[in-house]
Parts: sequence; structure tokens; C-alpha cells
Amino acid sequence: MGKPTGFLEFERQEEQYESATARVLHYREFTRSLSDEATVTQGARCMDCGIPFCNNACPVNNVIPDWNDLVYKGDWQTALAVLHSTNNFPEFTGRVCPAPCEAACTLGIHAAPVGIRSIERALVEKGWQEGWIKPCPPAAKSGKKVAVVGSGPAGLAAAQQLARAGHSVTVFEKSSRIGGLLGFGIPDFKLEKSVIDRRIEQLKAEGVAFKTQILVGAANVPEQVNTDAVEQISADALKSAFDAVILAVGSEVPRDLTVPGRDLQGVLTALEFLIPQNKEVQQGLTNPVNVRGQHVVVIGGGDTGADCVGISYRQGAASVTQLELMPQPPEQEDKALTWPYWPLKLRTSSSHKEGKTRREFSVATKAFADDGKGRVKAIQAVRVRWDAGKMSEIAGSEFELPCDAAFLAMGFLHPCADVLEAFGVQKDPRGNAQTDEEGERAYATNVPGVFAAGDARRGQSLVVWAIREGRQCARAVDAFLRESSALPR
Repeated sequence: MGKPTGFLEFERQEEQYESATARVLHYREFTRSLSDEATVTQGARCMDCGIPFCNNACPVNNVIPDWNDLVYKGDWQTALAVLHSTNNFPEFTGRVCPAPCEAACTLGIHAAPVGIRSIERALVEKGWQEGWIKPCPPAAKSGKKVAVVGSGPAGLAAAQQLARAGHSVTVFEKSSRIGGLLGFGIPDFKLEKSVIDRRIEQLKAEGVAFKTQILVGAANVPEQVNTDAVEQISADALKSAFDAVILAVGSEVPRDLTVPGRDLQGVLTALEFLIPQNKEVQQGLTNPVNVRGQHVVVIGGGDTGADCVGISYRQGAASVTQLELMPQPPEQEDKALTWPYWPLKLRTSSSHKEGKTRREFSVATKAFADDGKGRVKAIQAVRVRWDAGKMSEIAGSEFELPCDAAFLAMGFLHPCADVLEAFGVQKDPRGNAQTDEEGERAYATNVPGVFAAGDARRGQSLVVWAIREGRQCARAVDAFLRESSALPR
């Protein structure tokens, strides 16, 4: 715990943002980490709650009270070692994780919870500044080779764990840079890519090899899925060249909206907008989608939709409206009913505050209207009601919104089917790679030596879940190669 009376003495202190008027003029990160002094004070708020529900709420089971206490006592380097013992990439989660640990904080029952994510970010950034984060190459090599297909957080976590266990690991990525959707999906203003690159350099120093722009197994990639591949390697070739293969290809096939006018110009999936913008920021390539002076409608109320909102404001959109099919959640949860579980409540992103974002709930899109030249000019929608989980349209509630650009941010369905089929991997009813999560067959597919982890296995989820899956899959692969494993779960 921190200071015994800290939770009574100190208030929660939030990380500070650059002003909205300033930050929409650039794509750099605008969140300022807590100072050392403020971080120590926040660590002091961690109370002796008896049962640290935060640990179990965290998918990687971070030992949160321990590193909070160590930070409070000034032993930052040991605190960082404790943090790294469960989380390979706390600088990723410290930026983009929604912090289910904080929702489970016991202090949060009657006061503001401990600022766990802000402490995590400040701690790992101090580790980089002080030079405490260094490569950890293995003492000896096993002679075994592992291929990891996909370089998102699941693939990177698995690669690092297996390399440290002594295996020769090669990561294959179809995009032009490493990181998966961390690299090209999440905007730089939430996660600057230098944060990823410094970890990649650490992995390289630990023996991990990276090969980009290589498409593995898939004969066809859906049109709405990004690929920069210039080479292709077959599943059979990969299986014959490596002792084990991990499929960590993510869940990239977007949920589509089959309504009249879907094929009009200006109606795009979210990643068809976000990925080119990331390439513009990182590589100087011009984003063909520019909404300056346009009326933008984002369909989907989650984080990906909020990212589209933030990019739209930076490009100079005339207006931004975000539509959500589900009802508006309550502004404040009933903690007596929800704690320590993740609550359903209205969440407002920093992007929403960068302009006069209009947010509409319980709205179904009926059609996209044509301007007569094959381009979208409006959205036709209707208000709906929900009763016992069933949706019905409200008669007479139809309305129309001006729309020059519409971005579909309704989530992702499953990984590219051709990749799984090329390896002969069985799929679950949702189209994901089918494996067990526990037991002797954990993370192993029906194909000997082929494993799956992350969104490709569990479906669209959080970065922190991907890291957990990568770590656990690495342990399963290590046990497969050695008959037992000393890697942590």
C-alpha cells in the first residue's frame, strides 16, 4: 500500500492536456505525464484494501499495489521491474488502455479511484529517461525457431517472451511498419510512433528479427484491409521453415453497413481514413481523404469512432456528428450494482472536446443520399427504441443529416479468413481461430505447431488483452518446444 492515510489526505490528480485549440493544430501527443512529485502523491493514495480487486480487473494481472507502494517510497527502479514482470509494454497501456483496474479500485467506491494508469505511464517513462530499460538477451539459445505472423501487441509480446527464453524469433508483418494497429490504426496524438520504435529496438537487441511488407498465407486480402505487402510466403513454407508458428494477425475485417448508397464516394470504413492519415504523419504520404470544410458523420460510438472525430477536427471539418445505434448510457454508473466490474456509462473522449461534436444515440442509418454525381450528400436515419434487447424504429422519427464524408466505425468481425484457411486452422462460429484458453491445448490450433493469440483468437479487444494473450501463448509455445516452460503466465 502507499501512505496509510494517503487516500484521506490526497485528491486524485489527472494528467493534463494541451488546450483543444492548440492541439488540433498538430498530430503530436498532447497528454502531459504527471511530475515525479505528483506521481508519488498518487501512489500514496493506494489504500490497504485487503483484496486488491485492481489486480484481477487488469487482464495482465499487474501487481498494482506493490508498484504503487514502491513509487511512493521512492524506489522507482524496483517498481518498474515489478511492472515489467507482468506487462511487456506499459507505455502502450499507459496511453491507450481504458484502465479497467481503476474501475475496480476499492477507493473508487466512495471517492475518485487511484490514478493507476497515470502512475504506470509516469513510471515507464522515467525508466526510459533513466536508462533502466535495456535489452534482456537470453543466456543461451535453444536452437528452435518460431515465426510470429502479425506485429501488433500480441505478436510483439509473444516474440519478446520467446526470444528471452532462447528461441530464434522472426516476426512477419504485411504493413510497411511494425506495430499492427498500434502503428497505423491509433492516431499519433494518442500514441506517437517513437514510443513503439524504441521498444522495437529493444526487441531487435534481444534477437527478434522483423520482416515487413510480407503477406503470409493469404491469397486474397479484403479490399478494406490495409496491406503494403510486396512479397508473399505460403503457409506451408512457413511451417516447414519454423518449429512453431503463432498467428497474431488481429481482427481486421470491419463490420459493414449494408444500406442503400453504401457504395457512394465519401462513405468509407474508419481505417480507410485513419491508416492513410497515419502514413501522412509518419511518412509524408498524402492522405487521399481530406474533410476540410466538410460535414462529417461518424457511425459508431467507440474509440475508433472517436479517433475519426479527432482527425476530422485536425483536418478542419465544418461539423462532426457521431451516431450510435445503442441507447445513451448513464453519465454516472451505480457503483453499488457494478463495482468492481467495468461499468456501462457515458464516456467522452478528448477528441469530442476538440469541437462542437454532436453525439446522437439510438439512431439507425437507413440510407446514404446521392448528390447526383456519385458522392454522398446526406444520411437518412431514424430513431429507435430498445425493449428487452430488441430494437424497433420509432414511427415518424426519420431525419436527415448533411454529410460529405461518412466513416463506419462499428467494430471488427474477425481476422482475414484466407490467412486461417491457408494454415488449415479451424474457426469458431465468429470466424476467429479456435483454440482453448487453458489446459494442455491452450492457444494451440487444430494444426500441430500452429498457435493463435490476440484478437485473431478472442475477437476485437483491448491492447492489454492482446499483451496478455501474447504472453500466455508464448508460454504455451515454449512448453510445446521444450515439454515444459519457465515463462510466467
